[in-house]
Amino acid sequence: MYRKIRIALAFFGLLAASLFGVAPSAALAEGFQTSAPFAILIDADTQTVLFEKGADNFVTPASTVKVLTAELVFHELAEGRLKLDDEFSVSEYAWRTGGAPAGGSAMFLQLNSRVRVEDLIRGLVIDSGNDAAITLAEGLAGSEDAFVSRMNKRAAELGMTKSVFGNPWGKAGPDQKVTPREMVRLAAFVIKTYPEYYKYFGEKEFTWNKIHQLNRNPLLTMSIGADGLKTGNIDDSGYGIVGSAVSDGRRLIVALYGAKSGKERAEEARKLLQWGFRNFEEKLLFKAGETIGDAQVYGGTQTRVPLVAKNDVKVLLPRGSNERLTGKIVYQGPLIAPVEAGATVARIEVRRGNALVLEQKLETAEAVEQGSLPRRAFDAAWEYAAGAISAKLSKKQ
Repeated sequence: MYRKIRIALAFFGLLAASLFGVAPSAALAEGFQTSAPFAILIDADTQTVLFEKGADNFVTPASTVKVLTAELVFHELAEGRLKLDDEFSVSEYAWRTGGAPAGGSAMFLQLNSRVRVEDLIRGLVIDSGNDAAITLAEGLAGSEDAFVSRMNKRAAELGMTKSVFGNPWGKAGPDQKVTPREMVRLAAFVIKTYPEYYKYFGEKEFTWNKIHQLNRNPLLTMSIGADGLKTGNIDDSGYGIVGSAVSDGRRLIVALYGAKSGKERAEEARKLLQWGFRNFEEKLLFKAGETIGDAQVYGGTQTRVPLVAKNDVKVLLPRGSNERLTGKIVYQGPLIAPVEAGATVARIEVRRGNALVLEQKLETAEAVEQGSLPRRAFDAAWEYAAGAISAKLSKKQ
């Protein structure tokens, strides 16, 4: 069956009327400077990218990998396969590799003790305990290696197609690489999907085994509305952070890597968040359910089907300026009839210059039934002819 990628370029009516101005905001974004070599700032609600610098480069996540470790635990809790009061045993491997004998960040679990899942979560996200991460991994999957397989599978399910994971606690290695862009998307998913468990990231202190530790996230003490997530640092890759803050009901998420010190990491992340809160406001492009474009249909009772977004399509733009944006609808097609109503078949991409600032899934607004035999024959002949012409033109080039 013939398939090809169709990219429908569109200067949407609403966009053209209200947002294609003469004063692009790229200059505003370029005017912000950060000493961090890799950084990205997004709006959690609209997924608009407000700032990026090396956001698709590979970086060593260090302990920020524990955001994914926590997501797998939260997922098991949400699915009912795990309870906060369940207990896991602390193995010698977890104790020796991630606990007090290792000399890294630890919850200071005792060898062969049994610990509640809720306490392990706090040890993971507040103390940044490597021993907590390994104990959770072994408790959920039987071994660290088995848990790593789950991490990579889950990351792929969440759209983290570039990042790879080799352990749940942050040890550096060739099989442990992420991109800042994928880490902010992971953080956004965790915040939205698990509000009842995300709260642990914002707790400022935790005492275990009579050892009192403060949360390692410096943003929590800066009075900027921060409520998570994780820091990390390894000598050869610098200091990193994935953080989130809320101001006047708006949540921003930052991922920053490669800072030279903990102080630089904290200050650059703070500046990015405050800059984002001060300089942007929300603009509605399309309402939920409003037709944005259409997709071609093969062998149906109609040749095209309208595409809509399940939620409002919104972006953040610089305050008081008109934004020059371009948009396109991307889908794999033509769609093959019958097509169900509400099927996710495409996405809308909105760009500011070359920067992709928004991606959002689109679904079919109505069903398209399979057409008559003559209709399908006509569509088949048309697609064959179009394919033959395309192939001939490709040979000439």
